[in-house]
Amino acid sequence: MKLGFVSDSLGGRTFNGLLDEAARLGVDGVEVNTGGWSTAPHFDLAAMRSNASARKDFLKAFADRGLEVISLNANGNPLHPTDPAQAACLKDTIRVAGDMGIKTVCTMSGLPAGSAEDRMPNWVVSSWPPETQAILRYQWQDVLIPFWDEIAALAKQAGVERIALELHGNQCVYNVPSLLKLRQAVGPVIGANLDPSHLFWMGADPLAAAQALGEAVFHVHAKDTMLNTPVQATTSLLENGSLMDIPARSWSYITLGFGHGEEWWRRFCYRLKMAGYDGWLSIEHEDVMLSSIEGLEKSVALLKNVMPTQSSDFKPQEI
Repeated sequence: MKLGFVSDSLGGRTFNGLLDEAARLGVDGVEVNTGGWSTAPHFDLAAMRSNASARKDFLKAFADRGLEVISLNANGNPLHPTDPAQAACLKDTIRVAGDMGIKTVCTMSGLPAGSAEDRMPNWVVSSWPPETQAILRYQWQDVLIPFWDEIAALAKQAGVERIALELHGNQCVYNVPSLLKLRQAVGPVIGANLDPSHLFWMGADPLAAAQALGEAVFHVHAKDTMLNTPVQATTSLLENGSLMDIPARSWSYITLGFGHGEEWWRRFCYRLKMAGYDGWLSIEHEDVMLSSIEGLEKSVALLKNVMPTQSSDFKPQEI
Protein backbone atom coordinates (compact mmCIF):
# COMPACT_ATOMS: atom_id res chain seq x y z
CA MET A 1 0.00 0.00 0.00
CA LYS A 2 0.97 3.63 -0.45
CA LEU A 3 0.37 6.57 1.87
CA GLY A 4 -0.79 10.09 1.12
CA PHE A 5 -3.32 12.70 2.10
CA VAL A 6 -6.07 14.88 0.66
CA SER A 7 -4.89 18.34 -0.39
CA ASP A 8 -7.66 20.16 1.49
CA SER A 9 -6.15 18.77 4.71
CA LEU A 10 -3.68 21.65 4.27
CA GLY A 11 -6.06 24.05 2.59
CA GLY A 12 -4.37 27.08 4.13
CA ARG A 13 -0.99 26.32 2.55
CA THR A 14 0.22 27.45 -0.84
CA PHE A 15 0.59 24.82 -3.53
CA ASN A 16 4.35 24.64 -3.06
CA GLY A 17 3.94 24.72 0.70
CA LEU A 18 1.52 21.80 0.47
CA LEU A 19 3.98 19.70 -1.53
CA ASP A 20 6.91 20.65 0.70
CA GLU A 21 4.97 19.45 3.76
CA ALA A 22 4.06 16.22 1.95
CA ALA A 23 7.74 15.60 1.24
CA ARG A 24 8.67 16.41 4.84
CA LEU A 25 6.03 14.03 6.19
CA GLY A 26 7.45 11.24 4.03
CA VAL A 27 4.23 10.33 2.25
CA ASP A 28 4.09 9.00 -1.30
CA GLY A 29 1.53 11.33 -2.84
CA VAL A 30 -1.32 13.81 -2.55
CA GLU A 31 -4.97 13.50 -3.57
CA VAL A 32 -6.01 16.80 -5.14
CA ASN A 33 -9.37 18.50 -4.61
CA THR A 34 -10.71 20.14 -7.78
CA GLY A 35 -13.99 21.77 -6.75
CA GLY A 36 -17.50 20.86 -5.71
CA TRP A 37 -17.70 21.34 -1.94
CA SER A 38 -14.05 22.44 -1.97
CA THR A 39 -12.71 25.86 -2.94
CA ALA A 40 -9.83 23.89 -4.51
CA PRO A 41 -7.09 26.27 -3.36
CA HIS A 42 -4.37 24.16 -5.01
CA PHE A 43 -5.98 23.40 -8.36
CA ASP A 44 -7.43 25.80 -10.95
CA LEU A 45 -9.72 23.45 -12.84
CA ALA A 46 -10.47 25.88 -15.66
CA ALA A 47 -6.78 26.64 -16.22
CA MET A 48 -5.87 22.96 -16.15
CA ARG A 49 -8.64 22.22 -18.63
CA SER A 50 -7.39 24.76 -21.17
CA ASN A 51 -3.63 24.93 -20.65
CA ALA A 52 -1.35 21.97 -21.35
CA SER A 53 1.63 23.86 -19.93
CA ALA A 54 -0.19 24.35 -16.64
CA ARG A 55 -0.87 20.62 -16.45
CA LYS A 56 2.76 19.85 -17.20
CA ASP A 57 4.04 22.26 -14.56
CA PHE A 58 1.61 20.85 -11.99
CA LEU A 59 2.82 17.28 -12.51
CA LYS A 60 6.46 18.40 -12.54
CA ALA A 61 6.07 20.02 -9.12
CA PHE A 62 5.05 16.61 -7.75
CA ALA A 63 7.75 14.68 -9.58
CA ASP A 64 10.48 17.10 -8.44
CA ARG A 65 9.68 16.13 -4.85
CA GLY A 66 9.32 12.42 -5.53
CA LEU A 67 5.55 12.58 -5.07
CA GLU A 68 2.63 11.17 -7.05
CA VAL A 69 -0.81 12.59 -7.77
CA ILE A 70 -2.96 9.98 -6.05
CA SER A 71 -6.20 11.02 -7.73
CA LEU A 72 -8.33 14.04 -8.51
CA ASN A 73 -11.29 14.56 -6.19
CA ALA A 74 -14.47 16.39 -7.26
CA ASN A 75 -16.37 15.94 -4.01
CA GLY A 76 -19.85 17.45 -4.14
CA ASN A 77 -23.38 16.68 -5.26
CA PRO A 78 -23.28 16.29 -9.05
CA LEU A 79 -27.05 15.62 -9.06
CA HIS A 80 -28.09 18.74 -7.18
CA PRO A 81 -31.35 19.85 -8.82
CA THR A 82 -30.50 23.59 -8.87
CA ASP A 83 -26.69 23.66 -9.05
CA PRO A 84 -25.49 22.35 -12.43
CA ALA A 85 -21.96 23.59 -11.70
CA GLN A 86 -21.42 20.53 -9.50
CA ALA A 87 -21.94 18.11 -12.40
CA ALA A 88 -19.83 20.34 -14.66
CA CYS A 89 -17.01 20.18 -12.11
CA LEU A 90 -17.08 16.38 -12.12
CA LYS A 91 -17.11 16.18 -15.91
CA ASP A 92 -14.22 18.64 -16.29
CA THR A 93 -12.30 16.82 -13.56
CA ILE A 94 -12.61 13.58 -15.51
CA ARG A 95 -11.47 15.29 -18.70
CA VAL A 96 -8.46 16.87 -16.98
CA ALA A 97 -7.57 13.60 -15.26
CA GLY A 98 -7.50 11.95 -18.67
CA ASP A 99 -5.30 14.72 -20.06
CA MET A 100 -2.89 14.28 -17.13
CA GLY A 101 -2.79 10.49 -17.26
CA ILE A 102 -4.49 10.15 -13.86
CA LYS A 103 -6.56 6.97 -13.79
CA THR A 104 -8.69 7.50 -10.65
CA VAL A 105 -11.25 10.21 -9.95
CA CYS A 106 -12.92 10.38 -6.53
CA THR A 107 -16.37 11.88 -6.13
CA MET A 108 -19.84 11.35 -4.68
CA SER A 109 -22.72 9.54 -6.34
CA GLY A 110 -24.97 12.58 -6.00
CA LEU A 111 -28.39 13.06 -4.46
CA PRO A 112 -31.30 14.33 -6.60
CA ALA A 113 -34.52 15.91 -5.45
CA GLY A 114 -37.41 13.68 -4.47
CA SER A 115 -39.33 14.35 -7.70
CA ALA A 116 -39.06 16.37 -10.89
CA GLU A 117 -40.99 19.20 -9.19
CA ASP A 118 -38.72 19.45 -6.12
CA ARG A 119 -35.79 21.85 -5.75
CA MET A 120 -33.88 20.35 -2.80
CA PRO A 121 -32.01 17.03 -2.52
CA ASN A 122 -33.88 14.36 -0.56
CA TRP A 123 -32.04 11.56 1.28
CA VAL A 124 -34.29 8.56 2.00
CA VAL A 125 -33.07 6.31 4.82
CA SER A 126 -36.32 4.57 5.79
CA SER A 127 -38.96 2.52 4.02
CA TRP A 128 -42.02 4.22 5.48
CA PRO A 129 -44.24 6.10 4.75
CA PRO A 130 -44.96 4.73 1.25
CA GLU A 131 -43.89 7.86 -0.66
CA THR A 132 -40.30 7.03 0.22
CA GLN A 133 -40.38 4.24 -2.37
CA ALA A 134 -41.67 6.60 -5.06
CA ILE A 135 -38.82 8.96 -4.25
CA LEU A 136 -36.24 6.18 -4.54
CA ARG A 137 -37.65 4.98 -7.86
CA TYR A 138 -37.47 8.49 -9.30
CA GLN A 139 -33.96 9.12 -7.97
CA TRP A 140 -32.46 5.85 -9.17
CA GLN A 141 -34.31 5.11 -12.41
CA ASP A 142 -34.94 8.60 -13.75
CA VAL A 143 -31.84 10.45 -12.56
CA LEU A 144 -28.98 8.48 -10.98
CA ILE A 145 -28.49 5.59 -13.40
CA PRO A 146 -28.87 7.67 -16.59
CA PHE A 147 -26.40 10.24 -15.22
CA TRP A 148 -23.80 7.63 -14.34
CA ASP A 149 -24.20 5.88 -17.68
CA GLU A 150 -23.22 9.21 -19.23
CA ILE A 151 -20.29 9.66 -16.83
CA ALA A 152 -19.04 6.11 -17.48
CA ALA A 153 -18.97 6.85 -21.22
CA LEU A 154 -17.08 10.09 -20.57
CA ALA A 155 -14.55 8.31 -18.36
CA LYS A 156 -13.91 5.69 -21.03
CA GLN A 157 -13.43 8.40 -23.65
CA ALA A 158 -11.02 10.29 -21.37
CA GLY A 159 -9.02 7.24 -20.35
CA VAL A 160 -10.06 7.34 -16.69
CA GLU A 161 -10.31 3.77 -15.43
CA ARG A 162 -11.79 4.15 -11.94
CA ILE A 163 -14.55 6.35 -10.56
CA ALA A 164 -14.32 5.95 -6.77
CA LEU A 165 -17.58 6.93 -5.06
CA GLU A 166 -17.35 7.88 -1.40
CA LEU A 167 -19.88 6.03 0.77
CA HIS A 168 -21.20 9.25 2.27
CA GLY A 169 -24.35 10.43 3.98
CA ASN A 170 -26.83 12.53 1.98
CA GLN A 171 -25.92 10.65 -1.20
CA CYS A 172 -27.76 7.90 -3.08
CA VAL A 173 -24.69 5.69 -2.68
CA TYR A 174 -23.85 5.60 1.03
CA ASN A 175 -23.32 1.93 1.91
CA VAL A 176 -22.19 -1.37 0.39
CA PRO A 177 -25.54 -2.44 -1.16
CA SER A 178 -26.14 0.94 -2.83
CA LEU A 179 -22.59 1.00 -4.25
CA LEU A 180 -22.92 -2.52 -5.65
CA LYS A 181 -26.38 -1.69 -7.05
CA LEU A 182 -25.02 1.24 -9.05
CA ARG A 183 -21.93 -0.73 -10.11
CA GLN A 184 -24.15 -3.52 -11.44
CA ALA A 185 -26.30 -1.03 -13.35
CA VAL A 186 -23.46 1.04 -14.84
CA GLY A 187 -20.44 -1.24 -14.99
CA PRO A 188 -17.05 -1.93 -13.38
CA VAL A 189 -15.77 1.64 -13.88
CA ILE A 190 -17.79 2.36 -10.72
CA GLY A 191 -16.20 1.42 -7.40
CA ALA A 192 -15.91 2.55 -3.81
CA ASN A 193 -13.87 5.16 -2.05
CA LEU A 194 -14.01 3.35 1.28
CA ASP A 195 -13.94 5.92 4.10
CA PRO A 196 -14.41 4.27 7.53
CA SER A 197 -15.41 7.55 9.18
CA HIS A 198 -18.80 7.69 7.48
CA LEU A 199 -19.57 4.03 8.03
CA PHE A 200 -18.85 4.42 11.76
CA TRP A 201 -21.52 7.05 12.31
CA MET A 202 -24.02 5.25 10.10
CA GLY A 203 -23.63 2.10 12.20
CA ALA A 204 -21.83 -0.06 9.61
CA ASP A 205 -18.60 -2.02 10.06
CA PRO A 206 -15.75 -0.90 7.75
CA LEU A 207 -13.99 -4.25 8.23
CA ALA A 208 -17.01 -6.15 6.93
CA ALA A 209 -17.50 -3.54 4.20
CA ALA A 210 -13.99 -4.08 2.88
CA GLN A 211 -14.60 -7.80 2.61
CA ALA A 212 -18.03 -7.37 1.01
CA LEU A 213 -16.78 -4.87 -1.59
CA GLY A 214 -13.73 -6.89 -2.62
CA GLU A 215 -12.47 -5.80 -6.03
CA ALA A 216 -14.90 -2.87 -5.97
CA VAL A 217 -12.64 -1.03 -3.48
CA PHE A 218 -10.91 1.52 -5.73
CA HIS A 219 -9.62 3.98 -3.13
CA VAL A 220 -9.47 4.44 0.64
CA HIS A 221 -9.83 7.60 2.70
CA ALA A 222 -8.16 7.28 6.08
CA LYS A 223 -10.38 9.26 8.44
CA ASP A 224 -11.59 8.41 11.92
CA THR A 225 -14.78 9.11 13.87
CA MET A 226 -15.30 9.52 17.59
CA LEU A 227 -18.64 8.22 18.85
CA ASN A 228 -19.60 10.35 21.85
CA THR A 229 -21.47 7.73 23.88
CA PRO A 230 -23.08 9.97 26.55
CA VAL A 231 -24.57 12.23 23.89
CA GLN A 232 -25.45 9.35 21.58
CA ALA A 233 -27.44 7.75 24.41
CA THR A 234 -30.07 10.48 24.20
CA THR A 235 -29.79 11.84 20.65
CA SER A 236 -28.85 8.74 18.61
CA LEU A 237 -26.31 8.98 15.77
CA LEU A 238 -28.71 11.01 13.63
CA GLU A 239 -26.78 14.20 14.25
CA ASN A 240 -27.39 17.64 12.73
CA GLY A 241 -25.58 19.89 15.21
CA SER A 242 -22.66 22.14 14.31
CA LEU A 243 -19.53 20.31 13.18
CA MET A 244 -17.54 22.77 15.29
CA ASP A 245 -19.25 21.89 18.60
CA ILE A 246 -17.55 18.59 19.35
CA PRO A 247 -18.76 18.17 22.97
CA ALA A 248 -22.42 18.56 21.96
CA ARG A 249 -22.34 16.09 19.07
CA SER A 250 -23.01 12.35 19.20
CA TRP A 251 -20.23 11.80 16.65
CA SER A 252 -17.39 13.82 15.12
CA TYR A 253 -14.61 13.36 12.58
CA ILE A 254 -11.32 13.08 14.39
CA THR A 255 -7.61 12.42 13.92
CA LEU A 256 -6.64 8.80 13.26
CA GLY A 257 -6.18 6.89 16.50
CA PHE A 258 -8.30 9.24 18.61
CA GLY A 259 -11.55 7.50 17.72
CA HIS A 260 -10.26 4.00 16.95
CA GLY A 261 -6.83 2.93 18.08
CA GLU A 262 -3.83 1.55 16.26
CA GLU A 263 -5.03 -2.03 16.65
CA TRP A 264 -8.24 -1.24 14.77
CA TRP A 265 -6.36 0.43 11.90
CA ARG A 266 -3.98 -2.53 11.73
CA ARG A 267 -6.96 -4.88 11.30
CA PHE A 268 -8.48 -2.54 8.71
CA CYS A 269 -5.31 -2.60 6.60
CA TYR A 270 -5.18 -6.39 6.83
CA ARG A 271 -8.85 -6.70 5.82
CA LEU A 272 -8.14 -4.51 2.80
CA LYS A 273 -5.29 -6.83 1.82
CA MET A 274 -7.57 -9.83 2.28
CA ALA A 275 -10.05 -8.16 -0.09
CA GLY A 276 -7.31 -7.73 -2.70
CA TYR A 277 -6.72 -4.01 -2.17
CA ASP A 278 -3.11 -2.82 -2.38
CA GLY A 279 -3.65 0.82 -3.29
CA TRP A 280 -3.60 4.18 -1.56
CA LEU A 281 -4.48 5.17 1.98
CA SER A 282 -5.29 8.86 1.64
CA ILE A 283 -5.57 10.71 4.96
CA GLU A 284 -8.37 13.26 5.14
CA HIS A 285 -7.85 15.56 8.12
CA GLU A 286 -11.12 17.10 9.34
CA ASP A 287 -10.49 17.26 13.09
CA VAL A 288 -11.52 20.74 14.26
CA MET A 289 -9.74 20.42 17.63
CA LEU A 290 -6.23 19.64 16.36
CA SER A 291 -4.08 21.66 14.00
CA SER A 292 -3.86 20.27 10.50
CA ILE A 293 -0.12 19.66 10.73
CA GLU A 294 -0.36 17.90 14.09
CA GLY A 295 -3.29 15.82 12.86
CA LEU A 296 -1.44 14.78 9.72
CA GLU A 297 1.76 14.00 11.61
CA LYS A 298 -0.05 11.76 14.06
CA SER A 299 -2.08 10.08 11.30
CA VAL A 300 0.99 9.45 9.13
CA ALA A 301 2.89 7.98 12.07
CA LEU A 302 0.00 5.65 12.92
CA LEU A 303 -0.48 4.37 9.38
CA LYS A 304 3.24 3.91 8.75
CA ASN A 305 3.27 1.64 11.78
CA VAL A 306 0.38 -0.57 10.63
CA MET A 307 0.08 -0.54 6.83
CA PRO A 308 1.74 -3.27 4.75
CA THR A 309 4.08 -1.84 2.11
CA GLN A 310 5.79 -4.88 0.59
CA SER A 311 4.61 -7.91 -1.33
CA SER A 312 4.36 -11.24 0.44
CA ASP A 313 7.29 -13.61 -0.07
CA PHE A 314 6.03 -16.47 2.10
CA LYS A 315 6.15 -19.94 0.57
CA PRO A 316 5.48 -23.20 2.42
CA GLN A 317 8.54 -25.40 2.74
CA GLU A 318 8.62 -28.55 0.65
CA ILE A 319 8.63 -31.36 3.20
